[in-house]
Amino acid sequence: MDDNAIEYIPFEEAVIHDLLQCWHNQYPLMGVMALVPEAEHQHIPLLQSSCQQLGIPLTGAVFPALVTDDGWRNNGCWLLRLNQQPPSHLFENIPDRADAAHDIASQVEPALELADDAEKTTLFMIFDSMLPDVGTIIENLYLHLADSVHYAGVNAGSETFQPMPCLFDATKIISNGAWCLLLPAWAGMLLEHGYPAPDKVISATSAEGNRIISIDWQPAFDVYKQLVLEECGVALSADNFYQYASYFPLGILQANNEVVVRIPVAIHSDGSIVCVGDVPANTSLVLLRAPPLNESQCVTQICHRLQTDLPEISGWPLLMFYCAGRRIHLDGDTLKELTNLKSCTGATKLAGALSLGEIGSRRIWGYPMFHSAALLCGSWKY
Repeated sequence: MDDNAIEYIPFEEAVIHDLLQCWHNQYPLMGVMALVPEAEHQHIPLLQSSCQQLGIPLTGAVFPALVTDDGWRNNGCWLLRLNQQPPSHLFENIPDRADAAHDIASQVEPALELADDAEKTTLFMIFDSMLPDVGTIIENLYLHLADSVHYAGVNAGSETFQPMPCLFDATKIISNGAWCLLLPAWAGMLLEHGYPAPDKVISATSAEGNRIISIDWQPAFDVYKQLVLEECGVALSADNFYQYASYFPLGILQANNEVVVRIPVAIHSDGSIVCVGDVPANTSLVLLRAPPLNESQCVTQICHRLQTDLPEISGWPLLMFYCAGRRIHLDGDTLKELTNLKSCTGATKLAGALSLGEIGSRRIWGYPMFHSAALLCGSWKY
C-alpha cells in the first residue's frame, strides 16, 4: 500500500471511473472502500455504477463529514484501495445482539482459518449508528472470537441521528446493518479519548440498550440536569437539550478508573436519556468535561502507543476516525488537534471521516469496547 492507494476525489463520474480503471489495471483482484459525506449520499450510484462495470467489490459507508489534511470536508469522497479484496460481508437488518454476534462470527471464523498471518488480522466493522446495542454486540462477539483478531470499527450515519441508509455495496444501500471485513495483513488501529475521570460517581440503576431510564433510582434526566447545573452552571431543559447535552457526556467508569464515553443525544417523555452506545444497568457513571486542547494528553498518548505498537506508522497515510461529539466539545480546536496528530505520527496524509462512535482498544490485542468522543487511528498499510 502507498500514498496513491488512498485518494480524495470529487464525486464526478469520469474522475471516479478513471481512477478505478487505473487501479484495476494494476490490481485485477482489488476491492475498494469508500467513505462518503452525508451531503453527497445522493451521488453514491455513480460510484456503484463504475464498480459494477469494472467488477470491483465495493465496501462503502456514509458519515457526517470527511477528514483531510485541511480539516473537514462535506463534498467528494475518500477511496481506499484494497490490493486484493478481503473476506467481507454486508449484514442487513441486524437481529438481536446475541444473534448478530453469532452471525458475524460464523462469517469470520472460516476465513480466519485461511489467513496467512493470523497474528496480523483485523476485523474491521462499520455499523449503522441507529442500532442501539453495538457495545453489547462487540462484547458478545468477543465471546466467540476472543483474541484471534484485532478489533476496530466505527458507526456511520447522519449527525442528526435520524435514520438514513448509510451502508452500501456495488448494488444496494441499506440501513440497520453492518459491514464486516477481515483484513489479514493489517496490524489494526488504536483508540484514545483523553477524558479524565472525575470523583463524583452516580449509578445507572435502570437501563435498556442505549437508554438510561433512571440514575440513582430517579428519572435519569432529572439527575443529569441537576448534575450539569451544579458542576457546569448550565441549566438544561427539554428545549435546549440537543444544543448543550453533547458538551457534557457521561462516562462508564471501569475498574481501572478509566472511562468509556457515552454522549447523550435525546430525552424521552418519561425522563430517560438516549445515548450513543448502550449502557448496562447498574453501571457506575461520571459526568465528563473535555479538557481544553492545551491540557489534553490525547494526541500525545495515542501517538506514543502507535509508535510503540505500530512502529511503521510514520511515512504512511493515517486512516483515522474522529468522533462527531469530540468535534463539538473542542470546537475550533479540532483542526489544531488534527494538525498535531499528523505531525506527531509522521503520517504522509490524514484520511478518514467524522464518526458516530468508535470500536477498539487502547492497545493492540486489547479488549474491544464501543466508545464515543474518541480518535481511532492506524496506518493504512494494507
